[in-house]
Amino acid sequence: MVKSAVHGAVVLYVALALTPAAFAHDAAFVAPEQSEAILILPDPPAEGSDAQKADLARLHEIELTRTPQQVEVARADGANQTIFLFQNLFGEMFTQASLPLTAALGARVVADADANADAAKDLFQRKRPFVADPTLRPACPASSRSNSYPSGHAMVGWLLGLTLVEMVPERRAEILARAADYGRARNICGAHYPSDVEASRALAYAVHGVMARNPAYRAELAAARAELRKALNLPDAP
Repeated sequence: MVKSAVHGAVVLYVALALTPAAFAHDAAFVAPEQSEAILILPDPPAEGSDAQKADLARLHEIELTRTPQQVEVARADGANQTIFLFQNLFGEMFTQASLPLTAALGARVVADADANADAAKDLFQRKRPFVADPTLRPACPASSRSNSYPSGHAMVGWLLGLTLVEMVPERRAEILARAADYGRARNICGAHYPSDVEASRALAYAVHGVMARNPAYRAELAAARAELRKALNLPDAP
């Protein structure tokens, strides 16, 4: 989408303001000024636009068809923003106590997800769907602040998922499917528009592309990868 001149000026101003000091305490490997997090995403659908109406229609459809079990799972996912949200794929041994290096790497990746998503949220300031349309009834706790785009939870799921793919590439399809389900849980909750979740996926891939070239990340990834593959009884190399 082509941004207006005014919006472009705002983007440029914010980008210049995002010095390393602004986010260094939040990000571990990739700060927003490195990934250009606030520049790579299109504007969210404008209020009253056909795209926003389609977003809202999809949320109404989900609200009418979601089951109590789906809501329960979505709430549990909303309360878990750690790498161990993938435990259902790897089994009971996939815990912080068993995998301290994996846990530490995951926490640092989450810090990057939060820092990069927050920079975009602060720029776009999109109203939550249940604020824009009070007839929606969210099923999970959610902020009423204008910070809907992109979804922070979905960003966490995707960035952790991409990290795990590097560690266990044999399970790539399952890992990415779980990341997608984790993001869709935000729609089941009614906390985010579908377009919020899709934006998170795009942003996560962009941030991961920068992260993968960071020597500190590569070193921590290698240690965590060896730890996890040993616990899974997998060979050093896939």
